Amino acid sequence: MRAQDIRQTFLDYFAGKNHKILPSSSLLPKDDPTILFTNAGMNQFKNIFLGLETRSYKRAATVQKCMRVSGKHNDLEQVGRTRKHHTFFEMLGNFSFGDYFKNDAIAFAWELMTDVFKFPKDRLYVTVYEEDDEAFRIWNMEAGIPADRIFRLSKKDNFWAMGETGPCGPCSEIHYDMDPTYEEGTPLELIEKGSDRMVELWNLVFMQYVQDEKGVLHLLPSPSIDTGMGLERMAAALQGKTSNFETDLFMPLIAEICGLASREYPAHDELDVSVRLIADHARAIAFLIGDGIMPANDGRGYVLRRLVRRAFRHGNLLGIDRPFVYKLVGVVCDMVKDAYPELLSSLNFIAKMCRAEEERFAQTLASGLRYFHYYIKEAKRSGRKTLGGEAAFKLYDTFGFPLDLSQELAEEERLTVDEEGFRRELGKQKERARQSWRGHVDRKEQKAYEKIKWSGVRFAGYGQESVPEAGVIALFKDGAPVSELRAGDEGEAVLDVTPFYAEAGGQVGDTGLWKNPHFSAVVTDTFYPVPEIISHKIKVLSGIIKKGDKLEAAIDAQRRKAVRDNHTATHLLHASLRQVLGDHIKQAGSLVSVTRLRFDFTHFQALTGEEIRTIETLVNEKIRENIPVHIKETTLEEGTREGATAIFEEKYGEKVRMVAVGDFSKELCGGTHAPSTGEIGLFKIIEETSVAAGLRRIEALTGEEALSYIQETEGLVGEAILALHTSRKDLVAQIEKLKELVKEKEHEMKLLRQKVLQGTIEKPGEEMKTVKGVSVLVRKMEGLNAGEARSLADNFKQKIKSGVVVLGSAEEGKVFLVVGVTKYLTSRISAAEIIKPIASIVGGGGGGRPDFAQAGGTKIEELDKALKESPAIIEKFL
Repeated sequence: MRAQDIRQTFLDYFAGKNHKILPSSSLLPKDDPTILFTNAGMNQFKNIFLGLETRSYKRAATVQKCMRVSGKHNDLEQVGRTRKHHTFFEMLGNFSFGDYFKNDAIAFAWELMTDVFKFPKDRLYVTVYEEDDEAFRIWNMEAGIPADRIFRLSKKDNFWAMGETGPCGPCSEIHYDMDPTYEEGTPLELIEKGSDRMVELWNLVFMQYVQDEKGVLHLLPSPSIDTGMGLERMAAALQGKTSNFETDLFMPLIAEICGLASREYPAHDELDVSVRLIADHARAIAFLIGDGIMPANDGRGYVLRRLVRRAFRHGNLLGIDRPFVYKLVGVVCDMVKDAYPELLSSLNFIAKMCRAEEERFAQTLASGLRYFHYYIKEAKRSGRKTLGGEAAFKLYDTFGFPLDLSQELAEEERLTVDEEGFRRELGKQKERARQSWRGHVDRKEQKAYEKIKWSGVRFAGYGQESVPEAGVIALFKDGAPVSELRAGDEGEAVLDVTPFYAEAGGQVGDTGLWKNPHFSAVVTDTFYPVPEIISHKIKVLSGIIKKGDKLEAAIDAQRRKAVRDNHTATHLLHASLRQVLGDHIKQAGSLVSVTRLRFDFTHFQALTGEEIRTIETLVNEKIRENIPVHIKETTLEEGTREGATAIFEEKYGEKVRMVAVGDFSKELCGGTHAPSTGEIGLFKIIEETSVAAGLRRIEALTGEEALSYIQETEGLVGEAILALHTSRKDLVAQIEKLKELVKEKEHEMKLLRQKVLQGTIEKPGEEMKTVKGVSVLVRKMEGLNAGEARSLADNFKQKIKSGVVVLGSAEEGKVFLVVGVTKYLTSRISAAEIIKPIASIVGGGGGGRPDFAQAGGTKIEELDKALKESPAIIEKFL
């Protein structure tokens, strides 16, 4: 059975059991700062399980894209070395939200496995939590599995929890004997040791408890079901393979890799690991970039960068000495086109991004080898037999050297690597990465909102700017519920009906005014503390507001108009970008505020001036056409079927709003919009910049803000024309003429300074000392810039033939230091090492190469001391 048939069979089965079939969510988690990537099918339903969100359906089924490369679910180091571990994988799951429980969950699982997928019953085994007598009974008595094929395991193996507190419960796993001849042992022994023979195919989680802060379990009033089945393992089992890598999910990739490397698979050697690793990483890379994640130096982008570099390096081991991973993403996209057609439409962009990252790494790899040899020389010079963990980690972190590469190269030099020190530095880096993406979640405040019964909360802001009689259903101060707020108090409030738009989808929250005969307050912001609850930040101006009060709530209509016009303009901009640059353009973030709009999008290079003008002209053309903006409520499936663009960063509910601007733009969007494009008035792009590799940003203005910007720019142009005594058409030429003149004068000044400096070189003078037979020149120079200091140090090195040069200069509150070591002395002493203690005296730091290093500092008053102590510092290194 092909992998696509497994996906479809699973979904068809649960559709027949009245489950809502939903698409996979993005690998980029929405509104969940606790995870780096989507790592389970239940992630998109987390708020339902936590009781923060409701849906009209009680049953759902999905095939979810997942990544496990961090935290307790981290399979990265095992990839390629085992038959079943992956970075990217797909999880098939069925879910019940307070509907069916253990009986039906077990019945569905057994029927699907044995009657539909036709697994032989005598090769299936089940585990249950050791205290879950109910699950044992159902498997035994109702499913008909003999008791000796059901194993009770401990809490460590068969009890699942969402976190330290919250929903949790026992789980039950279905294991399949892949090959009875593969390994000897009883089924229980093989399951407990994680044998490749006895593979877990499906995990059924019975969420029947909630755990409090003290660790006490309480029964949930509405127990739920969360299941996860690994597609890769299912494919291996149903296709009669003993390894996931032998299935149709990987073999086309492996064939392509082997073609590029001119080798067979399996060759039963260590390089088979490299082939499997590359195949795995190529899938992850394609899906990550497809979901809008770009290579970066931290967070999610760092994981992507590392995957590309690992794949490239393992390609080198196979003899592939050029970028090649980008070619594999095409194979991935073709393999999954039926399940993920959107990936195929982004193929060109994904391939370009991947190739650019490979080329970047090829350069850093060459640089890394130079640094590696430098570290080796340093270790040997100091008599060490070990390459330090800090050095190994720098090679890994900066140049992408995996630990095993450093170990392999070090072994050739008869050295070992400080693996413990490397692991210590790696742990620090992982913590920094976690901090870079970990959001702020105030659980105490969130729990206070969870207690609100939100069934009566209604947003009325699409059709009206005020609500004459809204009821106050909750008040908060400093994150805690209160019964009232008095004049001068600042807090938060929830109404049963509100015209205020809460910040979402990049659009800022509304502000406005509340009042009744007894009180008044200004609303400074509106937001979602938890899904489906709109909260208002308020400051009470007069009187007292109490829970249960009725009041008039009115938004700042003028401010809302500016925001909504900017939001509609982002839709026009998005459509224009796709029309001018191509269909690979995807929105990757936005800000829609009162004064401006910001739009982030995937693109592999800076826009040219001509492209920016074309896009700007197209948007303004659509504004002048005054196209009506039509909005209708529909389902996610129907909206995408009609061609509406769904934004990867957004989390959509059952019902979505489709915003259509004629035939030009169609997007799924919950924001507020102008009734027609003419309301926008004018559109002006003011900046186009890079956010990260493959990610661009446009900032733009509309309406009066755009007009003011143009008028201000015109004023500046007019002032420049007057100041330069020229005309508008000759303005640029006059500026270029002045630039050339300035360049000439700067060159003349440079020549004069060089003459002055040359005079100081001719006679090194009293600054020259001899330290342990080595000439040392120390000199304080006035007003040197970095380029001049480097040049002067090189000239001094030539003059003294053999020795060390230390130069110091102070300028504009900063100290600048350089150290130069002549060529044949670098085997004894390194400029990069010398400069560190000298720089520390002036409150700074620096580094460089063995022959040249530079540093900065802030303590000008300590410069003389630093230079005076330099010979003694050098003596220590000699």
